[in-house]
Amino acid sequence: MTVASTERQRIDAFLDALWLEKNLGENTLTAYRQDLLQVAVALAEQALTLTTADEGALARILGQRLESGAALRSVARLLSSVRRFYGYAEREGWIPRDPSRNLRNPRLGRALPHVLSETEIEALLAVPDGTRPLGLRDAAMLELMYACGLRVSELVNLEMRQVDLSADLVVVFGKGRKERLVPMGELAAERTAQYLRNARPQILGERTSAAVFVTGRGAAMTRQRFWQNIEHYARCAGITRTVSPHSLRHAFATHLLNHGADLRSVQLMLGHANLSTTEIYTHVAQARLKALHQRHHPRG
Repeated sequence: MTVASTERQRIDAFLDALWLEKNLGENTLTAYRQDLLQVAVALAEQALTLTTADEGALARILGQRLESGAALRSVARLLSSVRRFYGYAEREGWIPRDPSRNLRNPRLGRALPHVLSETEIEALLAVPDGTRPLGLRDAAMLELMYACGLRVSELVNLEMRQVDLSADLVVVFGKGRKERLVPMGELAAERTAQYLRNARPQILGERTSAAVFVTGRGAAMTRQRFWQNIEHYARCAGITRTVSPHSLRHAFATHLLNHGADLRSVQLMLGHANLSTTEIYTHVAQARLKALHQRHHPRG
């Protein structure tokens, strides 16, 4: 079932306003669009539209998602998108009352991320072939992501002007284009310098690009391609668990805390707006210490 053009226009107007007010990134806006289009389709099946829906209709859509086995976080994100849309629709006078106002969030447990051990990280970082231009590029990307705790979008969108090798710093533009400075560390800085000096010119040839990490076509590396590269290198390293770009970000935060870093510093380097978001990594570190105690203490 298709979505009526008037529905799409309202969604577009909402997203334009959201971009202007909150300066959200393209990936976040795309997620909002997908959520709202899915709701519009589900409402059309009930002979309703986004502006004629009532609380019961929205509750049925959320309930159907849960019954179909959708993840709680996915349903919670959908509800968040719906609430933001209807808050805007009410302010604009499209609807007399926000029908999502009394909808309740599904109960979410606080899931702890699976964290790669330091041994697994070392094995992963050792896989790329540093004697080849693309291998040197991938080695630099892995090193930089682990050393700086970058999001994958932050890594692939890095431009040359954001890398300061003289100070071993990266200027990162995170969510909402918020800027933060993150130290690289000696190994990541050395590997990045090798790539920029020896590999990037060979990959680009006669072409030019503002992107730090480029492909054989001269374009910036994509998130999807980098994800595929990490999965490949994880298999080569003998890591059996699922590994994604975010795995390196999780490892960055947890390993820093394991080695005595304070939570506030980790928060700043991750670019978290709230300290509570970073606190999950203290639970990860505590869980690993508890497991270590149980394995090795005589009364564990």
